[in-house]
Amino acid sequence: MDHSINKPDRPKYGILAVLMIGAFIAFLNNTLLNIALPSIMIDLDIETATVQWLTTGFMLVNGIMIPTTAYLIQKYSVRHLFIAAMGLFTIGTLIAGIAEIFPILLAGRMLQASGSAIMMPLLMNVMLVSFPVEKRGAAMGVFGLILMAAPAIGPTLSGWIIEHYDWRMLFHFVTPIAIIVLLIGFFLLKDKKEKVDIRLDIFSLLLSSIGFGGILYGFSSAGSKGWASPQVYLTIIVGIISLLSFIVRQTKLERPMLNFSIFKYPMFALSSSITMVLNMAMFSGMLLLPIYVQTIRGISPFDAGLMMLPGALAMALMSPITGRLFDKFGGRVLSIIGLSITTVTTYFFSTLSLDTTYTYLMILHAVRMFGMSMVMMPVSTNGLNQLPARFYPHGTAMNNTLNQVSGAIGTALLVTIMSNRTESTATELAVDATKNIVGEPTKAALADMQQQIAIQAMLEGINFAFFIAAFIAAVALILSFFIKRAKPAEDLNEQKSSYEKVGSAV
Repeated sequence: MDHSINKPDRPKYGILAVLMIGAFIAFLNNTLLNIALPSIMIDLDIETATVQWLTTGFMLVNGIMIPTTAYLIQKYSVRHLFIAAMGLFTIGTLIAGIAEIFPILLAGRMLQASGSAIMMPLLMNVMLVSFPVEKRGAAMGVFGLILMAAPAIGPTLSGWIIEHYDWRMLFHFVTPIAIIVLLIGFFLLKDKKEKVDIRLDIFSLLLSSIGFGGILYGFSSAGSKGWASPQVYLTIIVGIISLLSFIVRQTKLERPMLNFSIFKYPMFALSSSITMVLNMAMFSGMLLLPIYVQTIRGISPFDAGLMMLPGALAMALMSPITGRLFDKFGGRVLSIIGLSITTVTTYFFSTLSLDTTYTYLMILHAVRMFGMSMVMMPVSTNGLNQLPARFYPHGTAMNNTLNQVSGAIGTALLVTIMSNRTESTATELAVDATKNIVGEPTKAALADMQQQIAIQAMLEGINFAFFIAAFIAAVALILSFFIKRAKPAEDLNEQKSSYEKVGSAV
């Protein structure tokens, strides 16, 4: 495929800068919203089980769209894809910024996600074709640092905006930047693409959408409807059947959307399992912690964002260091140490109280993110290292898809666990409080008692969810002991060719 830019006198660094700014804005927008969730819950009068769809829905759309990007990149030019991606993202941002009800806000987020899902693989592809092999490392380093800046500044910037303005300002802040980047890309990108005879398997896309969507919707709905609701277990069953049908179909297609045959390589299969499990624990923490510090503790949005800044910086600064350590020691040692730190710190988050200090929360979060920074890249890289070169695109696409979907399902599951635990605890506390009431309480006393019960019940729900997350992280830790330093497996086609040569020689 040819994604080169036609004008040789125009530096590719300018084009890459436009693409990176677009990717940075998309990535930043996702990290901005976590701190805003408590404010959105109050303003739109919705529950935690509902508001978490703004996060899980975004990740789910990414998970569904990412497998189609290989087809899109082969079929269309960089210019057309960039304009489509930024156009979808900008329209979604505009819609979310004027939303007065939750369904409109969620629709805006879905549109943002569809644009973001195209943007990231597109940028990666342009970088690969723009730089020779000997210069790609430095280019990827700059790319990584730019994207790591988004989660570093996102929560703090979001907290400041929410503290001084309405939460909709988060979208109004991004909108003009997105429009400017879209216009610059429209005039700067001039590449053309020859027609390619390739078709998207619509039935596979439909099966994957129903599969991932059904499973996620079932887990998300359990928080408000209960596991016994037909709407919960039927959608999960339909999702599982559709997902299994999708996998079977991919094994029979000549050009599968996702190539599941790569799971026959044990280190790749193991690395995928570990990162999926860890994603389930990690994304839930990003959602539960802001709810705890703002809703229960009453900490301002800006201070809540500032509290998460050291953790984001630790992860960003550790990225290049972890890469060097991986080359020297391999993925097993790093993942065992990192997952041990992650498991212990996640357990400590399950012991939060109404007077846990701000400094303690900041340090504990920073240490937790430090531990996670030692796991993700080494484990994923070790798994990809075992694949033959022809499977690299399939391995990357599979990892991106599974990371998004597992993060979305993990968030939905743990928020459901938190909601159910909160409800059951509130009922128990209300019963106990009723037994201890002497005489007829005043309306003010009754309202104060109900507020205290609600806060205590939510605290118990968050602690229990973190406890389950610690258990999930412990599963990943156990799996990490089976990691071995991976070497590129011999391509089966090359192996067959060598056998044929030996046979003909004999």
